[in-house]
Amino acid sequence: MTLHQPDLTALPADLAALLRGVAAAPPAFGKFPGLALLPRALPLAPGAAEQTVAALAAQYAAAIEDRAAIPGRLAALRAELQRQDLAGFVVPLTDEYQSEYVPLRAQRLSWLTGFTGSAGIAIVLRDRAGIWSDGRYTLQLEQQVDGSLCERRHISDDPPADWLKTALKPGDRLACDAWLHTEDGLKKLEAACRSAGATLVTADRNLVDIVWTDQPPPPLSPVIVQDDALAGRDAAGKRGQIAAAVQARGAAAVVLTLPESIAWLLNIRGSDVPHTPLPLSMAILHADAAVDLFIDGRKLGDEVRRHLGAAVRLQAPEAFAAALDALGTAKQTVQVDPATSGAALLHRLEAAGATLLRAEDPCLLPKACKTDAELDGSRAAHRRDGAAVSRFLAWLDAEAPKGHVDEIAAAGKLESFRRLSNELRDLSFTTISGSGPNGAIVHYRVTPQTARLLEPGNLYLVDSGGQYPDGTTDITRTVFIGDGQPAPEMRDRFTRVLKGHIALARARFPEGTSGQQLDALARHCLWEAGLDYDHGTGHGVGSYLSVHEGPQRIAKLGSAVPLKPGMIVSNEPGYYKTGAYGIRIENLVAVRVETEKAENGRRWLGFETLTRAPIDRRLIDLTLLTPQEVGWIDAYHALVWQEIAPQVDDDTRAWLKQATAPLGA
Repeated sequence: MTLHQPDLTALPADLAALLRGVAAAPPAFGKFPGLALLPRALPLAPGAAEQTVAALAAQYAAAIEDRAAIPGRLAALRAELQRQDLAGFVVPLTDEYQSEYVPLRAQRLSWLTGFTGSAGIAIVLRDRAGIWSDGRYTLQLEQQVDGSLCERRHISDDPPADWLKTALKPGDRLACDAWLHTEDGLKKLEAACRSAGATLVTADRNLVDIVWTDQPPPPLSPVIVQDDALAGRDAAGKRGQIAAAVQARGAAAVVLTLPESIAWLLNIRGSDVPHTPLPLSMAILHADAAVDLFIDGRKLGDEVRRHLGAAVRLQAPEAFAAALDALGTAKQTVQVDPATSGAALLHRLEAAGATLLRAEDPCLLPKACKTDAELDGSRAAHRRDGAAVSRFLAWLDAEAPKGHVDEIAAAGKLESFRRLSNELRDLSFTTISGSGPNGAIVHYRVTPQTARLLEPGNLYLVDSGGQYPDGTTDITRTVFIGDGQPAPEMRDRFTRVLKGHIALARARFPEGTSGQQLDALARHCLWEAGLDYDHGTGHGVGSYLSVHEGPQRIAKLGSAVPLKPGMIVSNEPGYYKTGAYGIRIENLVAVRVETEKAENGRRWLGFETLTRAPIDRRLIDLTLLTPQEVGWIDAYHALVWQEIAPQVDDDTRAWLKQATAPLGA
């Protein structure tokens, strides 16, 4: 459908563009941070700017979510394919920064297919289309994507490359936007095309952008300074460290395309994308520690400019391509991470004459290994967050059995408790609030159409987190609703998940161990019953940055990067019974040194649990637990009581006393 937009024609062009950009950035609790970028003197009535931005944002979102328009959008894309003599186009859920969370402008997959998950890819041919995601989104794909328009497939069991081998015909030309694919991703697409006798070509302009006539502009929100006291290091020291590492590899510069790496390096934050405090930008760090930062200057106030200093040269995003060409013309050796950079960047550098040093983004590992200040900040954030979650769980225990609380109301109430601290800057992701069968959808997103009541006798799964200036949180709790007794199967499955959680939390391992080597600890008790879960056990978490951070990971197919002291990672095994309920228990943990020097001379590492909130004792089957496991739960609950009780009101404290009582008490 075509939506009426506010009339901006009477405004100066630069002000109209600014308002559109502010509206294209995500609001935090209903307020648009970019409004702070507007000039003080405006040719608008009081409050008109806020109303205009809110109306624009609503229309951007409504247009993307207009499911009735999807057949017409697919038809428009196919008409463009025919016009350019192409067989198809690949549409991944990412942007030129290879981000997990993307701005409205880059929500091409949702606009085209209706799928709102955080991972996916579609391929649209002239006569058929397919969409892929992982096991977290199997049920969501079925609910959101019309199977008659787009074939729904599992990205591991039936990967896009296999589909292309039979869907393409000899002589076909499949197009892609090389900024949205890594070099390895393009190679897989090229191989699939060759197998079918077809050719992969790179489009000069993204074909979805051509047919998306009301596409939002790039987002505009203010850049802020992340205080050195919270970061634990100043930006100059970070620039010097990374520049020295790049120079030691024989490179004259490194190109950084991950906004989180740039935010960490320069001690800045922003709000250009949902739930992650990132200013979208790209950068070139030179061997002398100087930085060329390519960012919209409208985002930068005087304080930020002073903080960045003369060593950070500010350039418009449009100047990035010319800067890459200049590196090539100078015949420089340039370090680029092929796993996190768009293939178009690598192709441009090589075409210009640069020598590429393909190596991991040098900011990833230092960023993942938190400073003492960042770890202290994370502990403080988790104590603050734990108080909010405990207030929520106490409220839930009192109100949900009355039968009037639905999934939306529960998520809203949890957010309201988090906001009481006045420290919450945003949620760290959209809250997963799933009752009964909706809890079995791993990354369920509640809508007014899908919201269920939290009914007595059901399980309720809530996965949520907060962004605080001193840390990022992520916690999942599964609770039983009502005063009755959970079904024996529920207690069995919950306890098996809990045993896996405890096994990982108590793990001790030699330095050099990767998360992949630990993953089975969390699954073992489920495996004994012929059960499993189709997602990773743990992901890295940033420090007031992304809630999903690499390079560390705990999963069957996890990262080979060893876990190192200071890394924060989640511990979240689960179990999901389709059509019935879901169970997940998630705490964040920090890697720490347990033994400085063992008999073999190696350090031994373990985990410090950071999250502070009770685990539902009603769902625990004591007969399945060992004395050591009981001891871990009681010790954990004692910590929760000690640190959270002083922060909460009397009613919550009384509830918390019972919720953290020793097992068997």
